[in-house]
Amino acid sequence: MSSITIIGLGNMAGAIAERALSGGNAVEIIGRDGAKAKEFAAALDGATVGTAGAAPTGDIVVLAVPYASAAAVVSEYGDALHGKVIIDITNPVSPDFQGFVTPDGSSGAQEIAKAAPAGAHVVKAFNTLFSHVLAAGPAEGRPLDVFIAGDDAQAKARVSAFIESLGLRPMDTGQLAMARTLENVALLQLGLVTHSLKHTNFFLGVSILS
Repeated sequence: MSSITIIGLGNMAGAIAERALSGGNAVEIIGRDGAKAKEFAAALDGATVGTAGAAPTGDIVVLAVPYASAAAVVSEYGDALHGKVIIDITNPVSPDFQGFVTPDGSSGAQEIAKAAPAGAHVVKAFNTLFSHVLAAGPAEGRPLDVFIAGDDAQAKARVSAFIESLGLRPMDTGQLAMARTLENVALLQLGLVTHSLKHTNFFLGVSILS
């Protein structure tokens, strides 16, 4: 099992924390508002509370904050993230859902990696799952696929093991540059919500035929 620090107090943070605790992982919650972080952790069974800006205790740090503040959060922690695996779950989608706020040819994960200290490894994961779908877990006998991308094989192996502990299926898509493709998948989902399905009670996954 893994030791996880989740930075953020939103719906995705809660969904990941609950599944992580159910999977036997140690979970630390960090939020800028200490009182809200304590309240958030208290609603979970077994989570601890860390201090914003202090070194995370988890070997894996889940960056569950809006993309607009993600790089700044990573910079704030600085060398405290050395040796950590940073999971980026963000989607840097523009407000009109027509594109991205990242530079052309880059991705949110790659921009976050630029802010990370040497020795930290960024892995893209969880950005293609809606929080309530993640919280519910496997649907109608089908596992939820968590697509991941990263440059460090060992970091991806650690994230994959963590994902499996949540009862989910990791699907390695390649190097960190593939994060842009995964962010496009999230954009595709938003397009489906807006123009076709009109709801978020779905997930995109892989059906293995043989």
